[in-house]
Amino acid sequence: MKVLAAMSGGVDSAVAAARAVEAGHEVVGVHLALSRMPGTLRTGSRGCCTIEDSMDAQRAASVLGIPYYVWDFSERFKEEVVDEFIAEYEAGRTPNPCMRCNERIKFAALLEKALALGFDAVCTGHYATLLTDEAGNLELHRSNALAKDQSYVLGVLTEEQLKHSMFPLGASASKDLIRAEAEARGLSVANKPDSYDICFIPEGDTQDWIADKLGNQTGEIVDRAGNVLGSHEGSHGFTVGQRKGLSIGRPAADGRPRYVLEIRPKTNTVVVGPQAALAISEMAGSRYTWCGQPPKNTDAWTDILVQVRAHGDAIPAEFSVIDDEMVIRVKEPLLGVAPGQTAVLYLGTRVLGQTTINRTVSAVPVEADFTVST
Repeated sequence: MKVLAAMSGGVDSAVAAARAVEAGHEVVGVHLALSRMPGTLRTGSRGCCTIEDSMDAQRAASVLGIPYYVWDFSERFKEEVVDEFIAEYEAGRTPNPCMRCNERIKFAALLEKALALGFDAVCTGHYATLLTDEAGNLELHRSNALAKDQSYVLGVLTEEQLKHSMFPLGASASKDLIRAEAEARGLSVANKPDSYDICFIPEGDTQDWIADKLGNQTGEIVDRAGNVLGSHEGSHGFTVGQRKGLSIGRPAADGRPRYVLEIRPKTNTVVVGPQAALAISEMAGSRYTWCGQPPKNTDAWTDILVQVRAHGDAIPAEFSVIDDEMVIRVKEPLLGVAPGQTAVLYLGTRVLGQTTINRTVSAVPVEADFTVST
């Protein structure tokens, strides 16, 4: 096959490309230039698409003996990922830019261009596994290296995108083995730190970055009964579940810490309360997709596992599609889920689909604010 290897400049994508070459595919390496923003130079393990990363990718391609190109996707990245990230915070939601990048850049814009140029598949260094069911349908499953599993951020992929995707690291047992393999192959990125944080926020301070983009506007901090407890300089500076930085100046009646429970951007209001009030019993979203073949009878309640954070646990739940909305009910209350997050559904190790959460239902009534135990 003719394979386009997406090379971020890290060890995982370099080894994935090497395995594609070793498997006999005709491989071309490409690095995506996603940001033209000043300051996006790698510092330790911050960022993933920097100038330094592009040079590391080029060196890896040279070792592998494959052609290498840099494609400028910065304009589309700004429109599809960065601008939406800002808009979501302005709307009081908690976005996941890595999900949007995978959905709209790496497996939409990149794959579209690859197919138009005659490539059969895009190869990445994600830790996930592609399997085929008895009917020959592709399924996305968790990686064998559960500690590094990245199937959550791939939950946005469609059946058609899975047909043109390759994840050579899915069967790998650990990251240590990948680093050892990279060293044995003579790849200089063997011991390069993993990237984390948001690549277009080089300092890693999301609140300051958002405040710089949206400015400050004084608003109220209230409890769930509507009592005013204090003020803030912009609701966009808060996230659901936040405890520090509330600056209320006095403790709650029961002496326990307060947490951000809700953000109301229309009134620039932040709602706070006890930790137990973060518990939700239900979440739902109208923007959902199926990863591979959709399940049968989606209008019936079906037992699944749901994961709401990239490095979180998958917990027992059930789902149903009601009036074009994916509704998910968790078996036990779940803490700190916010609109804008992504809920990924699993059947065992298989990724079933995902939805962007529009709304949640609290598991704790308002009158319980001062009686629940944390």
